[in-house]
Amino acid sequence: MNDIIRMEGISKSFPGVKALQGIDFSVKPACVHALIGENGAGKSTLIKILMGVYGNKYEGIIYIDGIETEITNPIQAKELGLLAIYQDIMMASHLTVGENFFLGRLPKKGPFVDWQKVYNDTGKILNDLGIAVDPRKKLGDLTVAQQEMVAIAKAVSEDAKLVIFDEPTALLTDKDTQMLFSIIRQLKAKGLGVVYISHRLEELFEICDEVTVLKDGCFAGHKMISETNSDELVSMMVGREMTDMYAIESVTLGETALEIKGLTKTGVFENISFSVRRGEILGMFGLVGSGRTDIVRAIFGAEKYDAGNVIVNGKEVVIKTPSDAIDLGIGLLPEDRREQGLCLHLSVKHNINLVSYVDMSKLGHIDLKTERDNAEKYRDAIGIKTPTLEQLVRNLSGGNQQKVVVSKWLCKESDILIFDEPTVGIDVNTKREIYKLLESLTHQGDAIILVSSYLPEVLGIADRVCVFSEGRLVGEITSDELKNTPLHELEKKAVFMASGIA
Repeated sequence: MNDIIRMEGISKSFPGVKALQGIDFSVKPACVHALIGENGAGKSTLIKILMGVYGNKYEGIIYIDGIETEITNPIQAKELGLLAIYQDIMMASHLTVGENFFLGRLPKKGPFVDWQKVYNDTGKILNDLGIAVDPRKKLGDLTVAQQEMVAIAKAVSEDAKLVIFDEPTALLTDKDTQMLFSIIRQLKAKGLGVVYISHRLEELFEICDEVTVLKDGCFAGHKMISETNSDELVSMMVGREMTDMYAIESVTLGETALEIKGLTKTGVFENISFSVRRGEILGMFGLVGSGRTDIVRAIFGAEKYDAGNVIVNGKEVVIKTPSDAIDLGIGLLPEDRREQGLCLHLSVKHNINLVSYVDMSKLGHIDLKTERDNAEKYRDAIGIKTPTLEQLVRNLSGGNQQKVVVSKWLCKESDILIFDEPTVGIDVNTKREIYKLLESLTHQGDAIILVSSYLPEVLGIADRVCVFSEGRLVGEITSDELKNTPLHELEKKAVFMASGIA
Protein backbone atom coordinates (compact mmCIF):
# COMPACT_ATOMS: atom_id res chain seq x y z
CA MET A 1 0.00 0.00 0.00
CA ASN A 2 1.35 3.43 -0.97
CA ASP A 3 2.06 6.10 1.63
CA ILE A 4 -0.65 8.77 1.65
CA ILE A 5 2.07 11.37 1.34
CA ARG A 6 5.80 11.06 0.80
CA MET A 7 8.12 14.06 0.77
CA GLU A 8 11.67 13.54 -0.50
CA GLY A 9 14.64 15.90 -0.28
CA ILE A 10 12.57 18.90 0.79
CA SER A 11 14.62 22.09 1.19
CA LYS A 12 13.45 25.67 1.74
CA SER A 13 15.30 28.93 2.38
CA PHE A 14 14.21 32.34 3.59
CA PRO A 15 16.41 35.48 3.61
CA GLY A 16 19.26 34.67 5.99
CA VAL A 17 17.78 31.33 7.07
CA LYS A 18 18.03 27.77 5.72
CA ALA A 19 14.71 26.52 7.08
CA LEU A 20 14.81 22.95 5.71
CA GLN A 21 17.65 20.87 4.32
CA GLY A 22 16.86 17.67 2.43
CA ILE A 23 13.98 16.43 4.59
CA ASP A 24 12.31 13.07 3.92
CA PHE A 25 8.89 12.56 5.54
CA SER A 26 6.04 10.15 4.87
CA VAL A 27 2.70 9.12 6.41
CA LYS A 28 1.00 5.75 5.98
CA PRO A 29 -2.77 5.13 5.91
CA ALA A 30 -4.31 4.42 9.34
CA CYS A 31 -1.26 5.87 11.08
CA VAL A 32 -0.79 8.73 13.54
CA HIS A 33 2.65 10.14 12.79
CA ALA A 34 4.16 12.68 15.21
CA LEU A 35 6.34 15.49 13.86
CA ILE A 36 8.40 17.09 16.61
CA GLY A 37 11.35 19.41 17.14
CA GLU A 38 12.29 22.65 18.84
CA ASN A 39 10.72 25.92 17.78
CA GLY A 40 12.45 26.88 14.55
CA ALA A 41 13.29 23.27 13.71
CA GLY A 42 11.27 23.50 10.49
CA LYS A 43 8.02 21.67 11.36
CA SER A 44 5.68 24.47 10.30
CA THR A 45 7.67 25.15 7.13
CA LEU A 46 7.45 21.49 6.11
CA ILE A 47 3.70 21.40 6.69
CA LYS A 48 3.13 24.68 4.84
CA ILE A 49 5.01 23.28 1.84
CA LEU A 50 2.77 20.22 1.90
CA MET A 51 -0.32 22.44 2.15
CA GLY A 52 0.74 24.61 -0.80
CA VAL A 53 1.28 27.78 1.23
CA TYR A 54 4.64 28.49 -0.46
CA GLY A 55 3.51 27.44 -3.94
CA ASN A 56 6.35 25.78 -5.83
CA LYS A 57 9.08 27.80 -4.10
CA TYR A 58 10.94 24.87 -2.57
CA GLU A 59 13.24 22.03 -3.60
CA GLY A 60 12.30 18.36 -3.51
CA ILE A 61 9.46 16.07 -4.57
CA ILE A 62 6.03 15.37 -3.07
CA TYR A 63 4.13 12.14 -3.80
CA ILE A 64 0.40 11.74 -3.07
CA ASP A 65 -0.71 8.09 -3.13
CA GLY A 66 2.52 7.27 -4.94
CA ILE A 67 2.00 9.86 -7.70
CA GLU A 68 4.44 12.78 -8.00
CA THR A 69 2.41 15.93 -7.37
CA GLU A 70 3.22 19.64 -7.34
CA ILE A 71 1.02 21.39 -4.78
CA THR A 72 0.90 25.08 -5.66
CA ASN A 73 -1.82 26.44 -3.35
CA PRO A 74 -3.95 25.50 -0.30
CA ILE A 75 -7.08 24.97 -2.41
CA GLN A 76 -5.29 22.28 -4.42
CA ALA A 77 -4.06 20.68 -1.19
CA LYS A 78 -7.63 20.51 0.08
CA GLU A 79 -8.83 19.01 -3.22
CA LEU A 80 -6.14 16.34 -2.80
CA GLY A 81 -7.61 15.43 0.60
CA LEU A 82 -5.06 17.24 2.77
CA LEU A 83 -6.44 19.22 5.71
CA ALA A 84 -4.56 21.16 8.37
CA ILE A 85 -5.85 22.42 11.73
CA TYR A 86 -3.37 25.06 12.81
CA GLN A 87 -2.57 26.30 16.30
CA ASP A 88 -3.99 29.68 15.27
CA ILE A 89 -7.53 28.78 14.21
CA MET A 90 -8.21 29.96 10.68
CA MET A 91 -11.99 30.23 10.51
CA ALA A 92 -14.44 33.10 10.14
CA SER A 93 -15.18 34.29 13.69
CA HIS A 94 -18.01 36.61 12.56
CA LEU A 95 -19.98 33.72 11.03
CA THR A 96 -21.97 31.00 12.80
CA VAL A 97 -20.59 27.52 13.40
CA GLY A 98 -22.88 26.14 10.67
CA GLU A 99 -21.81 28.82 8.18
CA ASN A 100 -18.18 27.94 8.86
CA PHE A 101 -18.90 24.26 8.25
CA PHE A 102 -20.43 24.95 4.84
CA LEU A 103 -18.29 27.93 3.84
CA GLY A 104 -17.96 27.95 0.05
CA ARG A 105 -20.45 25.10 -0.41
CA LEU A 106 -23.74 26.32 1.09
CA PRO A 107 -26.60 23.97 0.10
CA LYS A 108 -29.44 25.49 -1.88
CA LYS A 109 -33.19 24.96 -1.89
CA GLY A 110 -34.15 26.51 -5.18
CA PRO A 111 -32.53 29.96 -5.37
CA PHE A 112 -32.15 30.22 -1.58
CA VAL A 113 -29.70 28.83 0.96
CA ASP A 114 -31.11 25.79 2.76
CA TRP A 115 -30.34 27.02 6.28
CA GLN A 116 -32.23 24.16 7.92
CA LYS A 117 -29.90 21.68 6.24
CA VAL A 118 -26.85 23.76 7.21
CA TYR A 119 -27.69 23.73 10.89
CA ASN A 120 -29.18 20.23 11.06
CA ASP A 121 -26.18 18.65 9.33
CA THR A 122 -23.72 20.65 11.41
CA GLY A 123 -25.55 19.74 14.62
CA LYS A 124 -25.51 16.05 13.74
CA ILE A 125 -21.75 16.05 13.10
CA LEU A 126 -21.09 17.89 16.38
CA ASN A 127 -23.39 15.57 18.34
CA ASP A 128 -21.82 12.44 16.83
CA LEU A 129 -18.45 13.65 18.07
CA GLY A 130 -19.78 14.61 21.51
CA ILE A 131 -19.16 18.35 21.02
CA ALA A 132 -21.80 20.40 22.85
CA VAL A 133 -21.90 23.54 20.69
CA ASP A 134 -24.92 25.30 19.18
CA PRO A 135 -24.40 25.37 15.38
CA ARG A 136 -26.31 28.69 15.21
CA LYS A 137 -23.90 30.43 17.55
CA LYS A 138 -21.24 32.77 16.16
CA LEU A 139 -17.80 31.18 16.20
CA GLY A 140 -16.28 34.27 17.79
CA ASP A 141 -18.59 33.89 20.82
CA LEU A 142 -17.13 30.47 21.65
CA THR A 143 -14.13 29.83 23.86
CA VAL A 144 -10.81 29.12 22.16
CA ALA A 145 -11.13 25.45 23.12
CA GLN A 146 -14.64 25.25 21.64
CA GLN A 147 -13.46 26.94 18.43
CA GLU A 148 -10.71 24.36 18.12
CA MET A 149 -13.13 21.46 18.58
CA VAL A 150 -15.36 23.00 15.90
CA ALA A 151 -12.38 23.24 13.54
CA ILE A 152 -11.58 19.59 14.19
CA ALA A 153 -15.20 18.54 13.62
CA LYS A 154 -15.26 20.49 10.35
CA ALA A 155 -12.16 18.64 9.18
CA VAL A 156 -13.68 15.29 10.14
CA SER A 157 -16.81 16.15 8.12
CA GLU A 158 -14.87 16.80 4.92
CA ASP A 159 -13.51 14.22 2.50
CA ALA A 160 -9.94 14.08 3.78
CA LYS A 161 -7.27 11.40 3.51
CA LEU A 162 -4.71 13.19 5.72
CA VAL A 163 -5.39 15.52 8.66
CA ILE A 164 -2.63 17.62 10.25
CA PHE A 165 -2.98 18.74 13.88
CA ASP A 166 -0.66 21.59 14.94
CA GLU A 167 -0.45 21.82 18.76
CA PRO A 168 -4.09 20.74 19.10
CA THR A 169 -4.16 20.37 22.90
CA ALA A 170 -2.36 23.60 23.81
CA LEU A 171 -5.49 25.17 25.32
CA LEU A 172 -7.68 22.11 25.85
CA THR A 173 -8.73 20.67 29.19
CA ASP A 174 -7.95 17.03 29.97
CA LYS A 175 -11.56 16.16 29.10
CA ASP A 176 -11.36 17.95 25.74
CA THR A 177 -7.99 16.34 25.05
CA GLN A 178 -9.47 12.89 25.54
CA MET A 179 -12.32 13.85 23.20
CA LEU A 180 -9.74 14.92 20.62
CA PHE A 181 -7.89 11.61 21.00
CA SER A 182 -11.17 9.77 20.47
CA ILE A 183 -11.71 11.70 17.23
CA ILE A 184 -8.17 10.93 16.07
CA ARG A 185 -8.74 7.23 16.74
CA GLN A 186 -11.91 7.45 14.62
CA LEU A 187 -9.89 8.99 11.78
CA LYS A 188 -7.30 6.24 12.07
CA ALA A 189 -9.98 3.53 12.07
CA LYS A 190 -11.32 4.96 8.80
CA GLY A 191 -7.87 4.56 7.23
CA LEU A 192 -6.90 8.24 7.29
CA GLY A 193 -3.39 9.41 8.03
CA VAL A 194 -2.74 11.90 10.81
CA VAL A 195 0.23 14.21 11.35
CA TYR A 196 0.40 15.19 15.02
CA ILE A 197 2.60 18.16 16.01
CA SER A 198 2.99 18.71 19.74
CA HIS A 199 5.54 19.77 22.33
CA ARG A 200 3.80 17.66 24.99
CA LEU A 201 5.78 14.48 24.57
CA GLU A 202 3.61 12.46 26.94
CA GLU A 203 0.76 12.78 24.43
CA LEU A 204 2.79 11.08 21.71
CA PHE A 205 2.91 7.85 23.69
CA GLU A 206 -0.87 7.87 24.10
CA ILE A 207 -1.99 8.61 20.55
CA CYS A 208 0.88 8.24 18.02
CA ASP A 209 2.36 5.26 16.14
CA GLU A 210 5.52 6.81 14.67
CA VAL A 211 7.59 9.93 15.23
CA THR A 212 9.91 11.98 13.03
CA VAL A 213 12.27 14.46 14.70
CA LEU A 214 13.63 17.64 13.09
CA LYS A 215 16.49 19.73 14.41
CA ASP A 216 17.66 23.04 12.94
CA GLY A 217 15.94 22.30 9.65
CA CYS A 218 17.53 18.86 9.31
CA PHE A 219 16.25 15.31 9.75
CA ALA A 220 17.26 14.13 13.23
CA GLY A 221 15.65 10.68 13.30
CA HIS A 222 12.60 8.47 12.92
CA LYS A 223 11.29 6.01 15.49
CA MET A 224 8.34 3.76 16.16
CA ILE A 225 6.70 5.10 19.32
CA SER A 226 6.80 1.64 20.87
CA GLU A 227 10.58 1.60 20.50
CA THR A 228 11.51 4.95 22.06
CA ASN A 229 11.00 7.10 25.15
CA SER A 230 10.84 10.77 26.15
CA ASP A 231 14.51 11.01 27.10
CA GLU A 232 15.64 9.72 23.70
CA LEU A 233 13.29 12.07 21.83
CA VAL A 234 14.41 15.09 23.84
CA SER A 235 18.04 14.18 23.20
CA MET A 236 17.32 13.96 19.45
CA MET A 237 15.59 17.35 19.49
CA VAL A 238 18.11 19.36 21.48
CA GLY A 239 21.30 17.37 20.98
CA ARG A 240 21.70 16.61 24.66
CA GLU A 241 19.77 15.13 27.58
CA MET A 242 17.32 17.38 29.37
CA THR A 243 17.17 16.59 33.07
CA ASP A 244 15.35 18.24 35.98
CA MET A 245 13.03 20.24 33.74
CA TYR A 246 11.45 22.07 36.67
CA ALA A 247 14.52 22.37 38.89
CA ILE A 248 14.81 26.05 39.78
CA GLU A 249 16.28 27.50 42.94
CA SER A 250 13.84 29.31 45.24
CA VAL A 251 14.87 32.43 47.11
CA THR A 252 13.98 33.97 50.45
CA LEU A 253 10.76 35.87 49.87
CA GLY A 254 10.58 39.62 50.33
CA GLU A 255 7.78 42.09 50.96
CA THR A 256 4.34 41.72 49.41
CA ALA A 257 4.49 43.23 45.92
CA LEU A 258 0.88 42.79 44.86
CA GLU A 259 -2.26 42.15 46.87
CA ILE A 260 -5.76 41.65 45.50
CA LYS A 261 -8.81 42.00 47.76
CA GLY A 262 -12.36 41.04 46.82
CA LEU A 263 -11.91 41.54 43.08
CA THR A 264 -15.27 40.98 41.35
CA LYS A 265 -16.64 41.21 37.83
CA THR A 266 -20.30 40.23 37.79
CA GLY A 267 -20.88 36.98 35.97
CA VAL A 268 -17.17 36.36 35.36
CA PHE A 269 -15.32 36.17 38.69
CA GLU A 270 -16.26 36.88 42.28
CA ASN A 271 -14.52 37.94 45.49
CA ILE A 272 -10.96 37.07 44.41
CA SER A 273 -8.30 37.69 47.05
CA PHE A 274 -4.61 36.70 46.97
CA SER A 275 -1.14 38.17 47.22
CA VAL A 276 2.32 37.57 45.78
CA ARG A 277 5.63 38.50 47.38
CA ARG A 278 8.92 39.58 45.87
CA GLY A 279 10.97 36.57 44.82
CA GLU A 280 7.86 34.38 44.69
CA ILE A 281 6.24 32.51 41.81
CA LEU A 282 2.52 32.26 42.49
CA GLY A 283 0.81 29.64 40.33
CA MET A 284 -2.76 30.05 39.10
CA PHE A 285 -4.42 26.84 37.90
CA GLY A 286 -7.91 26.19 36.60
CA LEU A 287 -9.80 24.58 33.77
CA VAL A 288 -11.08 26.45 30.72
CA GLY A 289 -13.75 28.89 31.92
CA SER A 290 -12.33 29.19 35.43
CA GLY A 291 -11.77 32.93 35.01
CA ARG A 292 -7.96 32.97 35.44
CA THR A 293 -7.25 35.01 32.33
CA ASP A 294 -10.10 37.45 33.04
CA ILE A 295 -8.70 38.03 36.54
CA VAL A 296 -5.14 38.83 35.44
CA ARG A 297 -6.41 40.99 32.58
CA ALA A 298 -8.50 42.95 35.10
CA ILE A 299 -5.43 43.43 37.31
CA PHE A 300 -3.55 44.72 34.26
CA GLY A 301 -6.33 47.15 33.34
CA ALA A 302 -7.26 45.32 30.12
CA GLU A 303 -10.72 44.45 31.49
CA LYS A 304 -12.96 46.42 33.84
CA TYR A 305 -14.06 45.02 37.18
CA ASP A 306 -16.99 46.00 39.39
CA ALA A 307 -15.52 45.84 42.89
CA GLY A 308 -12.35 45.09 44.81
CA ASN A 309 -9.01 46.60 45.70
CA VAL A 310 -5.54 46.38 44.12
CA ILE A 311 -2.56 47.09 46.35
CA VAL A 312 0.92 47.54 44.86
CA ASN A 313 3.92 47.73 47.19
CA GLY A 314 1.63 48.38 50.17
CA LYS A 315 -0.28 51.22 48.52
CA GLU A 316 -3.82 50.97 47.19
CA VAL A 317 -3.93 51.94 43.54
CA VAL A 318 -6.52 52.44 40.80
CA ILE A 319 -5.75 50.68 37.52
CA LYS A 320 -8.16 51.66 34.77
CA THR A 321 -5.95 51.00 31.73
CA PRO A 322 -2.86 48.94 30.86
CA SER A 323 -0.88 52.19 30.86
CA ASP A 324 -1.71 52.59 34.57
CA ALA A 325 -0.45 49.06 35.24
CA ILE A 326 2.73 49.59 33.22
CA ASP A 327 3.51 52.79 35.14
CA LEU A 328 3.20 50.74 38.36
CA GLY A 329 5.73 48.18 37.13
CA ILE A 330 3.23 45.48 36.11
CA GLY A 331 3.74 43.55 32.90
CA LEU A 332 1.43 40.97 31.29
CA LEU A 333 2.47 38.23 28.89
CA PRO A 334 -0.96 37.45 27.47
CA GLU A 335 -2.34 34.02 26.64
CA ASP A 336 -2.74 35.06 22.99
CA ARG A 337 0.73 36.43 22.28
CA ARG A 338 0.10 37.01 18.57
CA GLU A 339 -3.05 39.11 18.99
CA GLN A 340 -2.38 40.80 22.33
CA GLY A 341 1.36 40.67 22.99
CA LEU A 342 3.02 41.57 19.70
CA CYS A 343 2.80 43.86 16.70
CA LEU A 344 3.41 41.20 14.08
CA HIS A 345 4.02 43.67 11.26
CA LEU A 346 6.82 45.38 13.20
CA SER A 347 10.43 44.27 13.64
CA VAL A 348 12.02 42.43 16.54
CA LYS A 349 13.75 45.67 17.51
CA HIS A 350 10.52 47.65 17.60
CA ASN A 351 8.62 44.99 19.56
CA ILE A 352 11.32 44.72 22.24
CA ASN A 353 11.19 48.50 22.76
CA LEU A 354 7.42 48.79 22.34
CA VAL A 355 6.51 49.90 25.88
CA SER A 356 9.81 51.71 26.51
CA TYR A 357 9.80 54.37 23.79
CA VAL A 358 8.43 57.00 26.16
CA ASP A 359 11.53 56.46 28.36
CA MET A 360 13.99 56.94 25.49
CA SER A 361 12.35 59.87 23.76
CA LYS A 362 12.95 63.58 24.15
CA LEU A 363 10.81 66.22 22.44
CA GLY A 364 9.29 63.53 20.26
CA HIS A 365 12.62 62.12 19.08
CA ILE A 366 13.68 58.53 19.83
CA ASP A 367 17.23 57.85 20.98
CA LEU A 368 18.09 55.36 18.21
CA LYS A 369 21.27 54.16 19.93
CA THR A 370 19.35 53.25 23.09
CA GLU A 371 16.69 51.56 20.96
CA ARG A 372 19.27 49.37 19.25
CA ASP A 373 21.26 48.72 22.44
CA ASN A 374 18.09 47.51 24.18
CA ALA A 375 17.20 45.20 21.33
CA GLU A 376 20.70 43.71 21.15
CA LYS A 377 20.87 43.32 24.94
CA TYR A 378 17.66 41.31 25.29
CA ARG A 379 18.10 39.38 22.05
CA ASP A 380 21.39 38.08 23.44
CA ALA A 381 20.22 37.72 27.06
CA ILE A 382 17.19 35.57 26.18
CA GLY A 383 18.57 33.95 23.04
CA ILE A 384 16.08 35.18 20.44
CA LYS A 385 16.87 33.39 17.19
CA THR A 386 16.52 35.95 14.41
CA PRO A 387 18.70 36.69 11.36
CA THR A 388 18.56 40.43 12.15
CA LEU A 389 16.85 42.79 14.56
CA GLU A 390 14.95 44.17 11.57
CA GLN A 391 13.24 40.81 10.98
CA LEU A 392 9.44 41.08 11.22
CA VAL A 393 8.18 39.30 14.33
CA ARG A 394 5.53 37.44 12.32
CA ASN A 395 8.34 35.54 10.58
CA LEU A 396 9.77 34.13 13.84
CA SER A 397 8.88 30.75 15.31
CA GLY A 398 6.34 30.63 18.16
CA GLY A 399 9.02 30.16 20.79
CA ASN A 400 11.03 33.13 19.59
CA GLN A 401 7.89 35.27 19.42
CA GLN A 402 7.29 34.43 23.08
CA LYS A 403 10.85 35.45 23.91
CA VAL A 404 10.24 38.81 22.23
CA VAL A 405 7.18 39.39 24.47
CA VAL A 406 9.28 38.59 27.54
CA SER A 407 12.03 40.93 26.33
CA LYS A 408 9.51 43.76 25.97
CA TRP A 409 8.75 43.68 29.70
CA LEU A 410 12.34 43.14 30.78
CA CYS A 411 13.30 46.15 28.70
CA LYS A 412 10.67 48.17 30.57
CA GLU A 413 12.12 46.84 33.87
CA SER A 414 8.71 45.70 35.10
CA ASP A 415 9.03 43.97 38.47
CA ILE A 416 5.56 42.42 38.83
CA LEU A 417 5.20 40.04 35.90
CA ILE A 418 2.14 38.00 34.95
CA PHE A 419 2.88 35.06 32.62
CA ASP A 420 -0.38 33.72 31.15
CA GLU A 421 0.25 30.30 29.52
CA PRO A 422 3.90 31.21 28.77
CA THR A 423 4.87 27.84 27.27
CA VAL A 424 1.89 27.09 25.01
CA GLY A 425 3.29 25.93 21.69
CA ILE A 426 6.86 26.09 23.02
CA ASP A 427 9.40 23.31 22.60
CA VAL A 428 11.02 21.51 25.52
CA ASN A 429 14.33 23.39 25.30
CA THR A 430 12.69 26.82 25.14
CA LYS A 431 10.43 25.82 28.05
CA ARG A 432 13.52 25.15 30.10
CA GLU A 433 14.92 28.54 29.07
CA ILE A 434 11.67 30.23 30.15
CA TYR A 435 11.81 28.46 33.53
CA LYS A 436 15.43 29.54 34.07
CA LEU A 437 14.39 33.08 33.16
CA LEU A 438 11.67 32.96 35.84
CA GLU A 439 14.31 31.79 38.29
CA SER A 440 16.58 34.72 37.44
CA LEU A 441 13.70 37.18 37.78
CA THR A 442 12.85 35.93 41.28
CA HIS A 443 16.52 36.17 42.22
CA GLN A 444 16.46 39.88 41.37
CA GLY A 445 13.37 40.37 43.53
CA ASP A 446 10.62 40.37 40.94
CA ALA A 447 7.19 38.96 41.79
CA ILE A 448 5.81 36.42 39.32
CA ILE A 449 2.27 35.19 38.66
CA LEU A 450 2.30 32.04 36.51
CA VAL A 451 -1.05 31.16 34.91
CA SER A 452 -1.02 27.68 33.41
CA SER A 453 -3.42 24.91 32.50
CA TYR A 454 -0.51 22.45 32.34
CA LEU A 455 -0.38 20.91 35.81
CA PRO A 456 3.19 19.49 35.77
CA GLU A 457 4.42 22.99 34.92
CA VAL A 458 2.53 24.95 37.54
CA LEU A 459 3.19 22.36 40.28
CA GLY A 460 6.84 22.09 39.30
CA ILE A 461 7.66 25.80 39.09
CA ALA A 462 5.42 27.65 41.55
CA ASP A 463 6.08 28.33 45.24
CA ARG A 464 2.31 28.27 45.89
CA VAL A 465 -0.65 27.46 43.67
CA CYS A 466 -4.10 29.10 43.75
CA VAL A 467 -6.82 26.96 42.16
CA PHE A 468 -9.82 28.52 40.40
CA SER A 469 -13.18 27.13 39.35
CA GLU A 470 -16.05 28.96 37.63
CA GLY A 471 -14.78 32.41 38.59
CA ARG A 472 -14.01 31.58 42.21
CA LEU A 473 -10.79 30.95 44.11
CA VAL A 474 -11.57 27.52 45.52
CA GLY A 475 -8.34 26.52 47.21
CA GLU A 476 -4.59 26.74 47.56
CA ILE A 477 -1.73 24.27 47.41
CA THR A 478 0.85 25.51 49.89
CA SER A 479 4.62 25.56 49.54
CA ASP A 480 4.89 22.81 52.17
CA GLU A 481 2.53 20.60 50.17
CA LEU A 482 4.50 21.22 46.98
CA LYS A 483 7.70 20.18 48.72
CA ASN A 484 6.42 17.17 50.66
CA THR A 485 3.49 15.64 48.74
CA PRO A 486 3.88 13.15 45.86
CA LEU A 487 3.17 14.71 42.47
CA HIS A 488 0.29 12.37 41.61
CA GLU A 489 -1.50 13.34 44.83
CA LEU A 490 -1.01 17.05 44.13
CA GLU A 491 -2.35 16.63 40.59
CA LYS A 492 -5.39 14.78 41.90
CA LYS A 493 -6.07 17.48 44.50
CA ALA A 494 -5.70 20.32 41.96
CA VAL A 495 -7.98 18.67 39.39
CA PHE A 496 -10.62 17.86 42.00
CA MET A 497 -10.65 21.46 43.26
CA ALA A 498 -10.70 22.90 39.73
CA SER A 499 -13.59 20.59 38.81
CA GLY A 500 -15.60 21.64 41.85
CA ILE A 501 -15.36 18.16 43.37
CA ALA A 502 -13.39 19.22 46.41
